[in-house]
Amino acid sequence: MNDTHANSVGGTKSHRIYLLLKDAILSGRLAPGRKLPGELKLAEQYGVSRVTVRRAMQALNEAGLVARKPGLGTVVLEQPLDATVMTASVANLLPNMVKMSKASRVRLLEFCYVKPPEPVRESLGLHEGDKVQRSIRVRLADGKPFSYLVTHVPEYIALHYNEADLSQTPLFALLERSGVKVDHAAQTISATLATHDVAEALDVSVGSPLISLTRVVYDEEGRGVEHLDALYRPDRYRIQIDLNRTGDEAARYWEPMAPEPRQAETEQQA
Repeated sequence: MNDTHANSVGGTKSHRIYLLLKDAILSGRLAPGRKLPGELKLAEQYGVSRVTVRRAMQALNEAGLVARKPGLGTVVLEQPLDATVMTASVANLLPNMVKMSKASRVRLLEFCYVKPPEPVRESLGLHEGDKVQRSIRVRLADGKPFSYLVTHVPEYIALHYNEADLSQTPLFALLERSGVKVDHAAQTISATLATHDVAEALDVSVGSPLISLTRVVYDEEGRGVEHLDALYRPDRYRIQIDLNRTGDEAARYWEPMAPEPRQAETEQQA
């Protein structure tokens, strides 16, 4: 499904309604075959005019998300899976990075050496004036984009590979080839909206919701070796967290499952 039709949505209010309804459809909250409320009811619900609602509905129709059916009104259409959905397991973070790299390909948009922003410099433990190698990549599965990746790697590590290497080889593998012994990583997950450049790269509308992930990778000595800011299309990427029920009967709680050492080692070497 291509989102270039979204440019036909007139005005920010209609675009917002289009995005809200689109998200409800793609997430399954509005199931295939379900009838949407009429223009008047939607206008009252969102506090806008019927003209604004009509524009949003037209964009949904052009996107193949809904259709007008005589005697029924506007109904939600079944959505085909037009690209592989990548699933990342938090419990097996590092092995999963290797598996995802092998299951997709990358498009390199930027490769340069710069002084890092302050938050990046601090997270990597670099000194004032130190440089990093900054890259912007789009990762694709089945030829369709699902992630927008901005990485910063300390200069002393990045000098062991070049632009051609990064366009053909996963960064994780390049770090290891450079002598880095990756040990662990810390990451945070949130959500954001697509800016113009990101929207164009991921083939979505400006303002579309995205999964936002920031990850800092450390070596065995605790030094930061990679800072990643990643944005993912939620319709093509999922984050999986496996949980164990633990604690005594008086204080039961859910705890993330730890990876099995043998499984993680096997996947790492695959």
